[in-house]
Amino acid sequence: MKVTTGNSNQDMNNNSNGTISLQKGQKIDLTKTNPGLTQIMVGLGWDVNKYDGQADFDLDASAFLLGEDGRALSDNDFIFYNNPKGKNDCVIHQGDNLTGEGEGDDEQILIDFSKVPSEIHKIAITVTIYDYETRKQSFGQVSNAFVRVVDTRTNQELIRYDLGEDFSVETAIIVCEIYRNNTEWKFSAIGSGFSGGLGALCKNYGLDAN
Repeated sequence: MKVTTGNSNQDMNNNSNGTISLQKGQKIDLTKTNPGLTQIMVGLGWDVNKYDGQADFDLDASAFLLGEDGRALSDNDFIFYNNPKGKNDCVIHQGDNLTGEGEGDDEQILIDFSKVPSEIHKIAITVTIYDYETRKQSFGQVSNAFVRVVDTRTNQELIRYDLGEDFSVETAIIVCEIYRNNTEWKFSAIGSGFSGGLGALCKNYGLDAN
């Protein structure tokens, strides 16, 4: 099995527990190589530097449901803690973690491929820093950020992407994209940072954050 990096193929790193570890820019089949896979849990986690200011870091995971042109079709296609369910319950946000403390996933998003409307071609998973301007915070103060994909039928972790320490002043990150490829779904490790927080992300996807 191969992982695609741009226009070339690169061997994947398959951990002893069966998890496939990806690097930035790599893409991999989800449903084609896992027959019968219809529901996944996307878990996101991170650590923060306790010495960087007095305020807690409140990082928020979100999902954008996108059309063929890469833009959201309506405000309801922005899934986050205040709008936790997408069309047909195809995407469900599991709730907001206000501090990011503790081991494992800090926030989780459920995706049911069988319920995704045909006009949705891509699901972008993002993380932003709440109130970053007042708290003077950025992803340069965040470490050990990761995303993982779990088969909810078996609780088997299929994919893990560790974002590394590539960020400094950014206040929003597109972590990964899960997208249609004909009748199948694939995963792409993005790791792209933005300044301007949630507003910049929404603008990128054709929405007004105000």
